[in-house]
Amino acid sequence: MASKQLRILVPVKRVIDYQIKPRVNKTGTAVETTGVKFSINPFDDIAVEEAVRIKEKNKSLVESIHAVSIGPAKAQDILRNCLAKGADTSTLIDSKDVVLEPLAVAKVLKQVVEKQNSNLVIMGKQAIDDDCNNTGQMLAGLLNWPQATNAAKVEFTDNGKVNVTREVDGGEEVVSASLPLVITTDLRLNVPRYVGLQNLMKAKKKPMEKLALKDFSNVDLEPRLKVLSVEEPQPRAPGVKVNSVDELVDKLKEAKVI
Repeated sequence: MASKQLRILVPVKRVIDYQIKPRVNKTGTAVETTGVKFSINPFDDIAVEEAVRIKEKNKSLVESIHAVSIGPAKAQDILRNCLAKGADTSTLIDSKDVVLEPLAVAKVLKQVVEKQNSNLVIMGKQAIDDDCNNTGQMLAGLLNWPQATNAAKVEFTDNGKVNVTREVDGGEEVVSASLPLVITTDLRLNVPRYVGLQNLMKAKKKPMEKLALKDFSNVDLEPRLKVLSVEEPQPRAPGVKVNSVDELVDKLKEAKVI
């Protein structure tokens, strides 16, 4: 087991609930968010669960778990959820209506890491709203830390190393690194626990620091990309039933597949 105490930072994002089918707004410029249910990003929920499991497995190993979210004031709801699951403290960075790109998010998180003196960042591999899958990698690059992405299993060894199993094409890959480290989580890492009302009530007593983007220096928030339009995907054409192999072959030839 690693002898160095862990100060874990878990960044989380408030997104449209994964069970909701997104709709394009009337102007065709973005996804409709009015009157839509929001919740914690599923990959981030897995990251919170993993941090809590590490602490439960060996309490002497983990000094603290700090959850942080960059988003609107309503994002404090998902932070309360993190606190109810077992995070010790949290920070809400109110972004108002500013939509941050991954590089800006990584730069803000870098300053949070330094402020919290964190030595392990566990975060979702991607958010289901933009599917960028690069904030963790950018954060590791800015911190000059090793990174283990798409984690399906995390193990701490007796010599102070962290072994991370990653799912790759055709099998699994195990990477080993020392702290400090950035880990991004994949779906098969764990199944997040259900949070009961009692724990949610207790979470209200846990500390939640509230900051604004202006509190972070030397971070360029100007977007590099501009969304020109958002469109619904084209409906899939209906399938065709065939009565024989010969008919199937004929259809495939018509489609110029064979």
